[in-house]
Amino acid sequence: MIVTPVTKLLNIRVPIVQGGMQWVGVPSLAAAVSEAGGLGILTALTQPSPDALRKAIRETRSKTDKPFGVNITLLPTINPPDYQGFARAAVAEGVRIFETAGNNPKELIAYLKSEGCVILHKCTTIRHAKSAEKLGVDILSIDGFECGGHPGEEDVTGLVLLARAAQELKLPYIASGGIADSRGFVAALALGASGINMGTRFMCTVESPIHEKVKERIVDSTELDTIHILRTMHNTARVFKNKVSKEVVAIERRPGSKFDDVRELVSGVRGRQVYERGDPEYGIWSVGLTIGLIHDIPTCEELVGRIEREAEELMNDRLKILSSSTTTGTRAKL
Repeated sequence: MIVTPVTKLLNIRVPIVQGGMQWVGVPSLAAAVSEAGGLGILTALTQPSPDALRKAIRETRSKTDKPFGVNITLLPTINPPDYQGFARAAVAEGVRIFETAGNNPKELIAYLKSEGCVILHKCTTIRHAKSAEKLGVDILSIDGFECGGHPGEEDVTGLVLLARAAQELKLPYIASGGIADSRGFVAALALGASGINMGTRFMCTVESPIHEKVKERIVDSTELDTIHILRTMHNTARVFKNKVSKEVVAIERRPGSKFDDVRELVSGVRGRQVYERGDPEYGIWSVGLTIGLIHDIPTCEELVGRIEREAEELMNDRLKILSSSTTTGTRAKL
């Protein structure tokens, strides 16, 4: 068993957190991840209203008695969703673990802390992580450039970002972006993380709500099958490389292009229909570089169990090599 500050704070067996992905973080997946020993996450903004989130929480609880959380991502939009309404609905339903991300979460964090909640906040820079520490969050999720969705604008890879986190941060943190297997898990722990967050890997599981054809496309793809869009608009997103995302990039390269020129192409409605219709070419959908590491569609129980077992084997093997090299005076072959 791998015990870390994160397993203790979240009361979970394995320090593996499911990413709060739009249209993907639903009861079937969240419950399955929690049942497997990790932390499942419901995505609040996948639900049309706070009342719908209440129902999703009740459905999740009917499938597992293990801890699970709710993601609330604050979006850069003129007409923001009812963030406080979603938070209050979740708290009223007994949820006490929240993942926050996006724009300044100060007011939301203040409310959640007043209700005795554990808050995991996602950051793409050390600067933002230190600000979140001051706001009183409990765990930080450090997102490297490899992640799907929004990696920020600094382009710092996880290998460096996690090592910097070890130097600068006081709170426990988990690694997000570029991790899909036991080797990534062990590497994250070696870099000072107390656990990992996986999004793309959990998309490609039996309990994931996305269409089987999309899962099969993930299995058939490589790490070269992602692309960045909205870079020129300073809202970078890593998504699957298809005809729509390539068209967005082509439009962005035109002199004077603006968001209105790509608004219809990047519509969240089209992205949702990718998952429902099973056509990976229909719209924009987020995916990380770990798409190149995924070669099967296991259950969440199989996936979490495999990572946990193989991670322990890897760490034991490395300890044996180090012990042997120390005894014989030879260099460890790591």
